[in-house]
Amino acid sequence: MFGFSAELLAMLVIILIASELFTNALENLGQKLGISDGVTGSIFAAVGTALPETSVPLLALLAGTSDVNLNEEIGVGAILGAPLMLSTLSTFLMGAYALKSRGWKGYLKPEQTGYKRDLNFFIAAFLFAAAAMYVPDHMPILHGVISFALVSIYVLYIFFTFRASNKLVSEGHGTETNEVVFLARLGLPNGMPVIVIQLVLGLVLLVGAAKGFIYGVENLSHMLGISALLLSLLIVPIATELPEKINSILWVRKGKDTLAVGNITGAMVFQGTLLPAIGILLTPWQPRPEVLSGIIITLLASIFLRFSLRAKGIPAVLVIVNGILYAIYIVIAVRS
Repeated sequence: MFGFSAELLAMLVIILIASELFTNALENLGQKLGISDGVTGSIFAAVGTALPETSVPLLALLAGTSDVNLNEEIGVGAILGAPLMLSTLSTFLMGAYALKSRGWKGYLKPEQTGYKRDLNFFIAAFLFAAAAMYVPDHMPILHGVISFALVSIYVLYIFFTFRASNKLVSEGHGTETNEVVFLARLGLPNGMPVIVIQLVLGLVLLVGAAKGFIYGVENLSHMLGISALLLSLLIVPIATELPEKINSILWVRKGKDTLAVGNITGAMVFQGTLLPAIGILLTPWQPRPEVLSGIIITLLASIFLRFSLRAKGIPAVLVIVNGILYAIYIVIAVRS
């Protein structure tokens, strides 16, 4: 137990360091490319920081342990646990930091068209992925069609996000930073090659911490006598979603709300389309009680976020509801 805790702590430290490297490099990259905060946050940051939780189900399903059922449980849990965590606990922590720094009447102020687009795409895609759980196993062609449709939805989302970029930059929503990349402080030039090197370094550190979680979950599930599916729904996403949580808090602290919120909502779109597409093809995609309750909580939290938007932004106090929804899910999952 002590060995697992030490390993987990070491990985959390790596994730923290990697997040600082990644956000710093990404801000510089977005400024160099002249793209909007929406593209930087909802696509570049969201996909980049989603790699740890993306790699967990992929490694579990394609190169996991010798126990196929265990691999499938870890895969399904990690796939569905990621958007659950983002829409509830991650959003709550970001809002809690905004409450602390801006007060009870404070707002999160993301660029509104991108915020609406992210959540509209996520809700539609996740409903589609949930409906796939009721497709019979003897209809693999239909499973393939649904997976292809989910991938197509994400491609369409990228198209609309990039199409809006130029207009947003002209309206003052371009990515800006006053900090040079950290590697430049070591004497290296603050140019594109160094930015890319630091970006890749951050990503490698983020992804490298993910593989150990598969075996950590296996060992912990045996020690505690809890199913790998339940642990994958609750524990793995808490750790692998740390990049989004930390990056978003760092950006809220700097007043860059579009980057902060887009980092979470963009990751929700990524993980509500491409990861379920993989799960539908490679796992028994079935509506088990703990899985179905997680899907319902995720959709409730996402719909609440979508309609919490006001003219001034999102009242930070409202995201307390998302934290409450996560607590409700824990109670449901432990009792099921």
